[in-house]
Amino acid sequence: MAFEPPRRLIRALGETAPDGDSWLAKLPEAAERAVAVRGLTVERVQVPGGRSSLVVLVRGAEGAPAVLKLAPPRARPESERAALAHWGGLGAVQVREAADEEGVLLLERLHPDVSVRSLPEAKALLEAAGTLRRLWVEPPASHSFETVAQRTGRQAAAMRAGAAADAEVAPLVDAALAAREELLAEPPEERLLHGTFRQSKVLAGDRMPWLAVGPDPVVGESAFDLARLVRDRVEDLIAQPSGASTTRRRIKRLAESLEVDQERLRGWTLFRAVESGVRARRVGREQDAELLLEFAGWL
Repeated sequence: MAFEPPRRLIRALGETAPDGDSWLAKLPEAAERAVAVRGLTVERVQVPGGRSSLVVLVRGAEGAPAVLKLAPPRARPESERAALAHWGGLGAVQVREAADEEGVLLLERLHPDVSVRSLPEAKALLEAAGTLRRLWVEPPASHSFETVAQRTGRQAAAMRAGAAADAEVAPLVDAALAAREELLAEPPEERLLHGTFRQSKVLAGDRMPWLAVGPDPVVGESAFDLARLVRDRVEDLIAQPSGASTTRRRIKRLAESLEVDQERLRGWTLFRAVESGVRARRVGREQDAELLLEFAGWL
C-alpha cells in the first residue's frame, strides 16, 4: 500500500524541519521497507495520527495486532524506546522488539481511537493522573535521557528570542523564565518523566484499562510532567467565565492527588504554557498562541 503521511504530520514536521531535511520525503519508502523486513500485514495508517511520527496499524506473521511507528531523529525515537523498555509495560505501551532499526518501533496495539480525553473531564483527569503516577520511577543508573534543566534551557533561549521580537509577550516570558530559575535552584528528587503527557496520550488497552503512549522522556521533578496535564482542554477553560478559578482548582486538586508541591506545579505550568504559546506564535499558529498565553496570564 502507499504510505501517505497524514496531513497533520506533514504540517507539524514542516514547522520544525531543519533546512535540507528529507526525512518526510523518504518516509513512504522507509515504511515499506520496515513492513517488508518484519513480514507485517498493514491494516491502515492511523489518521489523524501524531504530530511527530507515522503510526501504522499492522499484524505480525502470526496475525497478532501491533503498531509500527516511524519517527525522525529530532523526535528522539531511541530515547522513547529506552524509556518504554525501562517502564516494562507498567503504565505505558510495551515495545514488541529489541532495538533493530533506528527510528522504527514495533509496539503493542492499544485502542488508538479511544483515549482518556473521550471521558468526562473529571474522570479523564483522574484516570490520566493515575496513569502518570505509574510512570514516575527512578531512571536507569547510567541513563542518557535529557534532563529538565537541559530541555528547558534550550526552550528558554528560544523564548528570550521571541520576547525580543514581540514586546507583547515579554512580561509573560520574563515571569516564566524567573519561575524556571527559582524552580531549578532547589529541585526535588528526580524521576523518569513522560515529558509530553496529556489526556490524548493515554489510550485504552486490553491488559490494563489505560496506558500511556508517545513519550518524549526527560529526567526531572514530577511537577514538570504534571504541568502539561493542567492545561488540557485549554480551549474549554478559556471559554468558561470561571476559567481562571477552574484552573487554580485543577492545580490544587492534581497537586494534592499526586503529592506534588502546589507552587512548583503552578510555576512549571506557567513556564510550559508560555513556552508553548511563544513557539506557536513563532510558527504562525496564532489562535493556539492566544489561547496558551491567555491561560498563562491566569497563573
